[in-house]
Amino acid sequence: MIAGPYFVLTVLGVLGTGLVAGVFCAFSTFVMRGLAALPPAQGVAAMNAINVAALRPAFMLVFVGSAVLCAVLAVVTFVLLPDDGTVELLVGSALYLVGSFGVTMVANVPRNEALLKLDAGTPEAAAYWPTYVREWTMWNHVRMVASGAAAVAYVLALT
Repeated sequence: MIAGPYFVLTVLGVLGTGLVAGVFCAFSTFVMRGLAALPPAQGVAAMNAINVAALRPAFMLVFVGSAVLCAVLAVVTFVLLPDDGTVELLVGSALYLVGSFGVTMVANVPRNEALLKLDAGTPEAAAYWPTYVREWTMWNHVRMVASGAAAVAYVLALT
């Protein structure tokens, strides 16, 4: 069984990736549905406000901190090659780093930046809004599943 500081890192990995999965789950299951039900100008304005608010330290600490923690767990696992949990730790790290953090950088952030450039009340914003909601939510589902699966992999590493 994993022990000592390595155990603590893994538990923190479970907590971080699980918290991020919960945030993404909330967005996928009701926040985006609620925003999509608004008139486009209101939906665009609300999502832009959410995207700005998300960059505050509380969320960024959990989101980026979990990525750093996953990277540390992967490196430590490669160096120590523990008898127990090696595969689960590496899978959990890869899932979060690629499926959550990576997808955020290559899929969700560019869409957020494109939306932020649009004035909420314009015809361009109204035309882009349904596409944004559909594509952003699809990629958010990927992030949710990857983050949740990473948490499960880390839990399995502890057993």
